[in-house]
Amino acid sequence: MKSFRTMIALSLLTVTAFGVQQLVEAQQPQAEGGQRDQLRIAAQQICPVSGQKLGSHGKPIKVKVGKESVYLCCKGCLKTKVNPKHWSTIHTNYAKAQGKCPVMKKQLPQKPKWTIVDGRIVYVCCPPCTKKIDADPQTFLSKVDALYAANLQK
Repeated sequence: MKSFRTMIALSLLTVTAFGVQQLVEAQQPQAEGGQRDQLRIAAQQICPVSGQKLGSHGKPIKVKVGKESVYLCCKGCLKTKVNPKHWSTIHTNYAKAQGKCPVMKKQLPQKPKWTIVDGRIVYVCCPPCTKKIDADPQTFLSKVDALYAANLQK
């Protein structure tokens, strides 16, 4: 668990030191248009390399950068470095789309704590919530999906 500001700094250090190509791990093919992927694409909004809107260059490509799974706008972005400005924007987008802690159902604080679960960043209101998420990750990922769906419809 880390603070939002620390998470952004560590992520930026990691992604700026290497190109996406060196950080990408093979991803299992996803079901075409899977609901969870579609929610995450809508929440992420932009490519971490180009800053282009996801979907503007065809179907987004799911990659793993460090411990996080994210989406790129096209295959061309696999060969380029992540832009720290776009990386920061993506994390802000995810926190905004989530909006509430999936455990306590409270509004996320301005600088939320976070944990990574199955390649996804999950924001929480306080450190003890991460332990509850670790105990039942799939339940809480489903709750995050529901929060994304509700907030993205607004």
